Amino acid sequence: MHAHTNETELTIYTDGGCHGNPGPGGWAFVLSGQQVRTERYGSARETTNNRMELMAVIQALELVEQIASAETPVEVYTDSQYVRNGITQWIHTWVRNGWRTASKKPVKNQDLWQTLHDLVNRLTVSWNWVKGHAGHEQNERCDALVQQAISEIED
Repeated sequence: MHAHTNETELTIYTDGGCHGNPGPGGWAFVLSGQQVRTERYGSARETTNNRMELMAVIQALELVEQIASAETPVEVYTDSQYVRNGITQWIHTWVRNGWRTASKKPVKNQDLWQTLHDLVNRLTVSWNWVKGHAGHEQNERCDALVQQAISEIED
């Protein structure tokens, strides 16, 4: 029994999106657990939906590294099959193939995938897919923050 370690899990909901693809985009996350609840968001003027989905997860996990131990269980909820399948399945082949796809093409968004891969290797992360725009409170909040981020750069 470790009296001084509080390994309460952290829960993260993420979302990313664009107006046009490519186009102005935004990312957002809601992190909660360990008496913490925080929301963050950001944007890019010319980006893709997939890059914003990845940025949301990266930004959230970078915050986790600052506030929690590597052993703290982190549950990530994303509505992006690209992110969930990429990090749980495809990435193993990409790394083995020198960041090439099965068809020998360079992996799209390799810079972000490498960053995410490094973060995941330093943390204790579980991946969950949640249906987007289905009324899930935290996912809807992330979507609202994404839209806010985009509107702030479109003005």
